[in-house]
Amino acid sequence: MKKSSTSSAILGAAFLMATSAVGPGFLTQTTVFTKQLLASFGFVILLSVILDIFAQLNIWRVLTVSGKRAQDVANETIAGSGYVLAILVAFGGLVFNIGNIAGCGLGLNVLFGIPVEVGALISAAVGIGIFLVKEAGRAMDLFVKLLGIVVIVMIVYVVFASHPPMLEAAYRSIIPEHIDARAIVTLVGGTVGGYITFAGAHRLIDAGISGKDALPEVNRSAVTGILLTATIRILLFLASFGVIAMGMTIDDANPPASVFQNAAGMIGFRIFGIVMWSAAITSVIGAAYTSVSFIKTLNPKIDARSNPVIICFIALSTLIFLFVGNPVSVLIWAGTINGFILPIGLALVLLASGKKGIVGEYVHPLLLQLAGWLVVAVMTFFSVHTLIAFVSPK
Repeated sequence: MKKSSTSSAILGAAFLMATSAVGPGFLTQTTVFTKQLLASFGFVILLSVILDIFAQLNIWRVLTVSGKRAQDVANETIAGSGYVLAILVAFGGLVFNIGNIAGCGLGLNVLFGIPVEVGALISAAVGIGIFLVKEAGRAMDLFVKLLGIVVIVMIVYVVFASHPPMLEAAYRSIIPEHIDARAIVTLVGGTVGGYITFAGAHRLIDAGISGKDALPEVNRSAVTGILLTATIRILLFLASFGVIAMGMTIDDANPPASVFQNAAGMIGFRIFGIVMWSAAITSVIGAAYTSVSFIKTLNPKIDARSNPVIICFIALSTLIFLFVGNPVSVLIWAGTINGFILPIGLALVLLASGKKGIVGEYVHPLLLQLAGWLVVAVMTFFSVHTLIAFVSPK
């Protein structure tokens, strides 16, 4: 592969991971938890970034060294586990994508006043169009990079307009007043849970970037993706906290929209439309691409027709949204569900890291392994705690 193509794929993988994470659920989760935890939500973000880094580096390094996708690595580690992981990830991706399609429709509704359902159909057509292009991989890389930059620029404007108390936010990010287990599970699940944590690694493998020699590029791509996601999360947190600190009310029916509108009036509301659509359509693409990458190697017929299957995945997500709808609570729980998938997938990858039949002569760093198992333990604990709290009588 040419150096320019390699660089494009590396950056594209980082943006694919970041924009896959930054969807309607991401915007909603961040706003809802900022309203609940105020400045202490900064601590949850900080902790989630640390957990994200350890999870991503372990998964990206092991998969790209092996040159195999997660489900294949899992099957070679524990027979049949790859099929279970593929089903879990594909299902989680479908749940998320229903919300992503809804977000697309909402974004176009804000911008142009068209019905949400019509906006969803138009957006689905845009997503499908990406995978009808001959060089679909390159088209996807360019698309997610451009819209990722748009999202960052738009949110920066709203942060300046909301004037958040920066010192209090920084202080409570280190010394929080409250620690919320569900917020941690949801944030980590919504940032690297489910399909998201595998999106960039699978994209690099599809682009032919694999093996021990590619590790410096893999590390750079993974860290870039995590930092991009963290930057957007922090900016959105600051914008939300600024609005709350000014005494304004966040509307529970559409939390992120009320943040943008309260901060910058009608201009802010239109900016929300741009951010929502950009975040949602890139997440539609990321969820569909990665979910199908999990099931395509399980069946040669799917592998040979991956782009048509991706198109069908987007179409199915759209049809389910049109018939079922998508309340805010679904977006919150989608992140929580994906938070349960993370420790399973990460544990399988960590077990595979010591198998020469999978990684060859590569020796996975002990410190990274220990950090990875710590993430598995922490996420399992918080996930079980969240589940118990959910099923316990109120």
